[in-house]
Amino acid sequence: MKPFGYVRAASVEEAVRVGSANPGARFLGGGTNLVDLMKLGVENPRLLIDVTGLPLDRIEELPDGGLRIGAMVRNSDLAAAVAVRDRYPVLSQALLAGASGQLRNAATTGGNLLQRTRCVYFQDISKPCNKRAPGTGCPAREGEHRDLAVMGHSAHCVATQPSDMAVALAALDATVHLHGPEGERRVPVTDFHRLPGDSPERDTVIRPGELITAVELPPHRPEAHSRYRKARDRASFAFALVSVGAVLDVRDGVVRHAALAFGGLAHRPWRAHAAEEALQGAPATSDTFAGAVDTELAAARPLRENGFKVTLARNLAVGVLADLAART
Repeated sequence: MKPFGYVRAASVEEAVRVGSANPGARFLGGGTNLVDLMKLGVENPRLLIDVTGLPLDRIEELPDGGLRIGAMVRNSDLAAAVAVRDRYPVLSQALLAGASGQLRNAATTGGNLLQRTRCVYFQDISKPCNKRAPGTGCPAREGEHRDLAVMGHSAHCVATQPSDMAVALAALDATVHLHGPEGERRVPVTDFHRLPGDSPERDTVIRPGELITAVELPPHRPEAHSRYRKARDRASFAFALVSVGAVLDVRDGVVRHAALAFGGLAHRPWRAHAAEEALQGAPATSDTFAGAVDTELAAARPLRENGFKVTLARNLAVGVLADLAART
């Protein structure tokens, strides 16, 4: 049994103050990932700061037509919210594709963004892992890496970010609100997660003591349609081999706006900027979609056993884009 301290924060300011004063402390929301990692010995916080009582559990309409989603909004409530289902279906679909109903009832918006990789070497403390213990090596590169990264990885880490929700948020150009010792700041969700580089132990750009307080969605595009699709080894309660979140606006047969993000390919949700640029102003045809996606995936660097992910990502993305175009 490993002892740890516990504090129930009464305000955001108190949570940040206590977190800043206690290096290695962890904020506790739903605990659906953190508690599992504590059981495995991967996480060993000296202090848990319970933020479940903070007033961060509301979904609010913004004056510009966007939505502000509190960090403590449960995944089930967010997926079921009428404003999300009607205006941002890609987000509702992504949430419903993740985990089980019981876990969605507990998991929070902020915690979902912070969940750690499911790489087997990271979760097994008897094995070396640069993400868990920097400098010990990345055995996944030559070992079991079928489920791991084909884009943006480094010699130090080939792990993938497992969140379904984060992929949808990347396609929607969402913004993460943070509160820390130096005050409040906003980070585009596409910049929130890091590529591994030389410091794979750092999953995100969060600073010590910072707390996620909300996620903001920009105004809905009335002419656009969106969709999330996930390929996995079994039909339920499985992490994505590849997933796709897409927003597409087609008028008169021409792409007016396209946003495309992949999950399961990299250390962060992979926003397909090259594909989006190729699609802008182009005819909305399957050949166009295939060419644009191929342009993006040309940067893939698959390992020995996961090259199939490139083909899977291509087929999944082209199918989603074609389906969305057919709806316009």
